[in-house]
Amino acid sequence: MGNLVAFIFAVIIICFFMLSYLKKQKKIEQEALESAEKGKLRSDGPQSQHPHIDANYCIGCATCTLVCPEGDVLAMLGGKAVIVKGYKCIGHSLCAEACPVGAITMVMASPSMGGDMPYLTPEFETTIKNMYIVGELGGLALIKNAINQGRDCIDNIVKKAVSPGGAHRSPDVYDVLIVGAGPAGISASLRATEKKLNYIAIDEGEIGGTVAKYPRQKLVMTSPVEFPMYGKFKKLQLSKEELIDFWHKVLERADFKLRQGEKVEDIKKGEGGIFTVMTTKGQYRTHAVVLALGKSGSPRKLGVKGEELPKVMYRLIEADHYINKRILIVGGGDSAVEAAMGLGHQVGNQVTLSYRKEAFGRIKEGNTQRIQESIRKGKVKVVFNSIPTEFKENSVVLEVNGKQEEIPNDFVWIFAGGQPPTAFLKKIGIGFGNQDLTSTASKEAKQVALDEKQFAQEATPA
Repeated sequence: MGNLVAFIFAVIIICFFMLSYLKKQKKIEQEALESAEKGKLRSDGPQSQHPHIDANYCIGCATCTLVCPEGDVLAMLGGKAVIVKGYKCIGHSLCAEACPVGAITMVMASPSMGGDMPYLTPEFETTIKNMYIVGELGGLALIKNAINQGRDCIDNIVKKAVSPGGAHRSPDVYDVLIVGAGPAGISASLRATEKKLNYIAIDEGEIGGTVAKYPRQKLVMTSPVEFPMYGKFKKLQLSKEELIDFWHKVLERADFKLRQGEKVEDIKKGEGGIFTVMTTKGQYRTHAVVLALGKSGSPRKLGVKGEELPKVMYRLIEADHYINKRILIVGGGDSAVEAAMGLGHQVGNQVTLSYRKEAFGRIKEGNTQRIQESIRKGKVKVVFNSIPTEFKENSVVLEVNGKQEEIPNDFVWIFAGGQPPTAFLKKIGIGFGNQDLTSTASKEAKQVALDEKQFAQEATPA
């Protein structure tokens, strides 16, 4: 009798834990389905490298879903990991590193998205000999990738120059001209200094490139990376401010040869394979060109009447410089939402966020929660299904569900993305075509995993 009671008691306990487990799994799957439904609001998929999950090898441990810094890109459905919000993925590759059975590899976006990409060799060389492209313009979006490519590209140029038949160096011609002072351009410049090359860097903007345009305290790196002239930077989480401050310190020591405020307008290859680079301020002759332009390019304008007014801007750096203002933010991505929240928390500001769709479908989960809180507290007013039709000196006109509404206004920020420099690249003769960068992306992911492993070993006391 006692054995029967013990058996029944054990069955009850097992059933209790089993029901709890099933309930938890049901909740996880329900959340995954909700994420998948949100993901359907966007018709586009991953914009660059992203995980490919082999369901035959996936064991359903959910590790990959826990490590993704972008939120619910991945989720568990039917006991397997799946991509539910691919458009959010920017290729951190932490999921591939964390998978214990190797079921995840990093692949590139669909061929249709790769069709308008410049053709590059594994050495980053374009269809024009001695002209190179590094960084996100080549398809790999992470800052770490850009830093690695800038460094490795200069190494390739040096090897090519010293090999039999390499280019003859002229004292009145630069060894290499680097266009861009973002992550890839800075890395290339530092490596050129290390290799004692006669180089010059040109940028129409400021040091940091796209990184300098990020909101304050934005997390920009999540793994160690090796910087030329410094060594391995081992901090695992790096904010925008920390990275730019670090760059400035290293560049000061390196005597960074940068010409700021110059826009490259044309590049022509002439006799002896020497390039002439024409900018808004002059001309430069060089044996090799490294294009580290970034992908965002110039801000995309709306073509709305009054958009030329001084109060209409496309970039926000210091939100605390604006108080007691009536502000309109246009856009539905992370940049627009973060700007709206930043300005909404400044004293006396009245912030309206205009978005053309019926709901946010492409922002990080953290921003989704924070914007809801800002709306609840009255810090930000969100107007969905709306577009601006006219900007006036003291007001803006919005079309909301087909009806015109005019609201008082002091400043407008537009976050509609950027226009990539595709036209410029085609103008100077660079060939384009479908690219399969899967192997490159997977190689980057493996390198990240090796860096993390090495860092963990170095950090562990002997």
